[in-house]
Amino acid sequence: MSAAKWNRKLHRWGALVVFLPVAIIFTSGVFLHLKKEWAWVQPTTTRGSSQELRLTWEQILDAAKAIPEAGVQSWEDVARLDVRPELGMLKVRCKNRWEVQIDALTGTVLSSTYRRSDLIESIHDGSWFHERAKLWIWLPTAFILCGLWGTGTYLWLLPHLVKRRRKVKA
Repeated sequence: MSAAKWNRKLHRWGALVVFLPVAIIFTSGVFLHLKKEWAWVQPTTTRGSSQELRLTWEQILDAAKAIPEAGVQSWEDVARLDVRPELGMLKVRCKNRWEVQIDALTGTVLSSTYRRSDLIESIHDGSWFHERAKLWIWLPTAFILCGLWGTGTYLWLLPHLVKRRRKVKA
């Protein structure tokens, strides 16, 4: 079998093998790219009243507890705190993907919204499907895509190389 036929065959089969993972990665990547532009994906960050942080741990927890959708009963329900001193606020990111934005000075809730960006990130990196999907599906997909890049480049160059070879012969 010639190199050109072998490359076309590899390119065709490689494209079929990675079609679904690449479609998932591409689609979720578009959502992640737009996350700061689209509040449905990630809540818009609000500004607090002052750049000074005067809240105690207890006040932060109480503010998060005041939002029933957040489902916060204790610090066990909090996944992460994101403090933004320049904006005068902090975000309480709950384990159920709810986000509560709190004024850093007064402790009032500025915003309370469901945050989809973490879910979309886990779909994008494959961990949503299974922790091993990152290693056993997404990583081989990356290698196959590199192979597609190589075979595609060869297939693109091939007609140009044949033309050049014909000109040299003539």
